[in-house]
Amino acid sequence: MVKRASSCLLSCVVVVLLSLVSAVPDNRQDKQVYVVYMGSLPSRSDYTPMSNHISILQEVTGESSMEGRLVRSYKRSFNGFAARLTESERDQVAKMEGVVSVFPNKRLQLQTTASWDFMGLKEGKNTKRNLAVESDTIVGVIDTGIWPESESFSDKGFGPPPKKWKGVCSGGKNFTCNNKLIGARDYTGEGTRDIEGHGSHTASTAAGNAVAGTSFFGIGNGTARGGVPAARIAAYKVCTPTGCTFESILSAFDDAIADGVDVISISLGDDEVKPYEKDTIAIGAFHAMAKGILTVNSAGNSGPDPKSVGSVAPWILTVAASTMNREFLTKVVLLNGTTLVGRSVNSFDLQGKNYPLVRGSLLQGKIFVTGYPVSSAAAVATIILDNKNYASISPRPLSALSQVDFDSLLSYINSTKSPQGTVLKTEAVFNPKAPKVASFSSRGPNPIAVDLLKPDITAPGVEILAAFSPMGSPSIGDQRRVKYSVLSGTSMSCPHVAGIAAYIKTFHPEWSPSMIQSAIMTTAWSMNASETGVASTEFAYGAGHVDPIAALHPGLVYELDKADHITFLCGLNYTSKTLRIITGEAVTCTGNTLPRNLNYPSMSAKLSETKSSFTVTFNRTVTNVGTSNSKYISKIVLNHGSKLNVKVTPNVLSMKSVNQKQAFTVTVTGSGLDPKLPSSANLIWSDGTHNVRSPIVIYTSG
Repeated sequence: MVKRASSCLLSCVVVVLLSLVSAVPDNRQDKQVYVVYMGSLPSRSDYTPMSNHISILQEVTGESSMEGRLVRSYKRSFNGFAARLTESERDQVAKMEGVVSVFPNKRLQLQTTASWDFMGLKEGKNTKRNLAVESDTIVGVIDTGIWPESESFSDKGFGPPPKKWKGVCSGGKNFTCNNKLIGARDYTGEGTRDIEGHGSHTASTAAGNAVAGTSFFGIGNGTARGGVPAARIAAYKVCTPTGCTFESILSAFDDAIADGVDVISISLGDDEVKPYEKDTIAIGAFHAMAKGILTVNSAGNSGPDPKSVGSVAPWILTVAASTMNREFLTKVVLLNGTTLVGRSVNSFDLQGKNYPLVRGSLLQGKIFVTGYPVSSAAAVATIILDNKNYASISPRPLSALSQVDFDSLLSYINSTKSPQGTVLKTEAVFNPKAPKVASFSSRGPNPIAVDLLKPDITAPGVEILAAFSPMGSPSIGDQRRVKYSVLSGTSMSCPHVAGIAAYIKTFHPEWSPSMIQSAIMTTAWSMNASETGVASTEFAYGAGHVDPIAALHPGLVYELDKADHITFLCGLNYTSKTLRIITGEAVTCTGNTLPRNLNYPSMSAKLSETKSSFTVTFNRTVTNVGTSNSKYISKIVLNHGSKLNVKVTPNVLSMKSVNQKQAFTVTVTGSGLDPKLPSSANLIWSDGTHNVRSPIVIYTSG
């Protein structure tokens, strides 16, 4: 995500250190490490994951001690374990009740398409596409500009721009548009050419061509592509290295709306959340919504602190960042044979040669070991302590170790006369614990509208390989220049969802922004808390992880229009003067509708007291976009530890025709809420084919 308003460019951030074991087969009695995936954690209180895992292994192996067998027990975000098994034992485990799948813990040949494949949007003909409409779809990207010569933006095979396009190519000197990159505007005086890399990265993630053979110096070799490769791109440059001005952002929205874009992707944000009337993106996006254009915005990179989410308007789809099923690891191998697993995007190969490990100042020809996030130009390589648990590009050989591995390294150095080791080139390994919200991703609750859940959704935003600017630096102090680079942040997750919104619109051109947003939210993968604190609740991921294939056919949608949003603002006690700033027109509030009754796909309420009993109601209306003569039955699923009582009236919705609307009320009662954690449940409307899920979150001022 990029900061705006005279603050620096946030080039981004990235992935989570998950303790994955080596993928090398174990030679002991032909045993190999397998990952046994068992799905979601059972909600019953008497279930102990590790005991269950040990019991399974004891039953299959006939051994009482699991030492050397059980490698890892996954018991926080999902249920499963890694263990050393023979092939026959693996077959037995695969047949056992409760086991979803068993697969080798192997190293993947990383495909850059990892994020789209992870979400089910496969390459080429493996995904259903409406190419004629996709080619007429325009994604507007408000960012740092674009590198027009990138293969990701080549117009090979493209026909002329859609007839609805009303934009221009004003990219500046030596800047040429084409039938893929159909528009360019500059609001900085620099020209639309991207000199940072951020804008090219986001644009190619949303709608870049499929480009084979891309990598970052061999890391991530594969095919880079966007969510809608056949779509057109319009680039609006509002940022320079010193920031993105409010007026530039508003000008870009103004132009993009008039130019005829279908979706706006804007990976910008502020350090501090602002009221809607002072939030330039919220104001611009309101006007886009009124014209039928959905704005997708990054949640921010200020996590995991509560109330750090920066994009909080209901007419914006706010995206958090999470991991996908691969991660970059950089190993440190000590002379005594010990392997420590760290993080970085390290393209340098020391050829396995060992060097002295030192903590002092004489670093020439040695590996510098430090507890601080710095690297030495004099040393052969640097090993640092860094608990950020995501990997970043380094301009020289580097591995960032966790506290445990760093302590092991220091113990080796302090107990060895001539300690030596080496840093290996980064490798990609399978990450079975994904998706997990990244630590940097900004969290709720919403500090402006306390009864509106934000962020809305999460998507891949960790270690994303996409197009870059050859004028930009891959990392601070880095003299290398690349066409594709690895970045992380909610800046990277935002264009994934913008691409998905465009993908949905190719099948449903008539759908409004709220219908597309609802489809994305109500079909999301549910996510379990990966940690125990508030940062791992719905305040981290909203409705869950985006599922682009399911979002094409949501069954029911929650519709909103401009009038509904104005009513929402009136419920926040906005004056006519303030409303005019946001809406651009004279508005008089009538009546008093609670903000929580906005017809939003999620339901949230903040209570003032924790101990007293409470009753909260939510009024909602759904529109049938599935099939006629369908019957939806409601189901309430309480999340782990929740003590809520939830009643839905009516609990059955009979839809005789497509586009029919039905209203219902959700009543939530309870008492004695935990002041530190939200209580939550899921409402699921199901007709046997569609499962329309909405999170319900109740929390207190504590």
